[in-house]
Amino acid sequence: IIDEYLTPLVLGQDPWDYEYLNQRMYRATHAWGRKGVGMAAISAVDIAIWDILGKSVRQPVFKLLGGRTKEKIPCYYSKLYRTDLKQMQAEAAQFLGQGFKAFKMRFGYGPAHGQQGVVENLKAVEAVREIIGYENDLMLECYMGWNLEYAKRMLPKLEKYQPRWLEEPVIADDIDGYAELNQLTSIPISGGEHEFSLYGFKQLLDRKAVSVVQYDTNRVGGITMAHKINALCEAYSVPVIPHAGQMHNYHLTMSSLNCPISEYFPIHDVEVGNELFYYIFDGDPAAENGFLQLDDHTPGLGLTLKTKYFDQFNIIG
Repeated sequence: IIDEYLTPLVLGQDPWDYEYLNQRMYRATHAWGRKGVGMAAISAVDIAIWDILGKSVRQPVFKLLGGRTKEKIPCYYSKLYRTDLKQMQAEAAQFLGQGFKAFKMRFGYGPAHGQQGVVENLKAVEAVREIIGYENDLMLECYMGWNLEYAKRMLPKLEKYQPRWLEEPVIADDIDGYAELNQLTSIPISGGEHEFSLYGFKQLLDRKAVSVVQYDTNRVGGITMAHKINALCEAYSVPVIPHAGQMHNYHLTMSSLNCPISEYFPIHDVEVGNELFYYIFDGDPAAENGFLQLDDHTPGLGLTLKTKYFDQFNIIG
């Protein structure tokens, strides 16, 4: 898509005309690219354009988006995947000891597992709370693995654990389901990781379907459109926590008061094959005591290509 459709639209153009270029790519692919891989391709080009802009004026991207709104970025540890509860508790304890005050865990069971799955899910939440206590935040991730009926059964049982949010309980297209759940419970419902446009987020907000927005900059049209979604959500008093780590999300979070916290995956996980992003780029900051810091003087996104793992990829072009 980039080679055949988008390159002819942007090559030789002024990158400072980023709004025009973003709209040109979006409208030229509108018949087939409004969601999914077409928007992902546009996002990649747009993110690269913002890197160019920062480097051209020797400024970090967050300075071009609004500047520093916080001394440093609080982040939450987002790697509690394990089904073995003792291992998950040990992992939570390890990163609690490193200064993290917020954690996200994934559920391992859904509707197909019946009542026993409900019990196992609750055991997992209780196990993490046992380690991190109630003075720290706990986020719960469903990754669209539940349906509306199952979510309605689970929510009352989860309220006593005081989660900061419950993420993607139903499939992304079920806006009615999100809206019903968000009105049903005291637990904020979050989503948006699989939404692809400014208009889609307006639908979610108009329906009061989510209390936390989690767009993915790699899917919504890049930094140009993510910046607009930040402003839109601010007008609805709905906070934004971009999906995943990655530098473009940190720049957007640093530059917006409406982005209170960042998701964080430890960079060392690349050594066990966990995060493709960290195979390709160097430059992401490591969290210290549960916070991330961006450099005021590193231009662009602050990333460089990593060559260490190139022999593990087919390089095209």
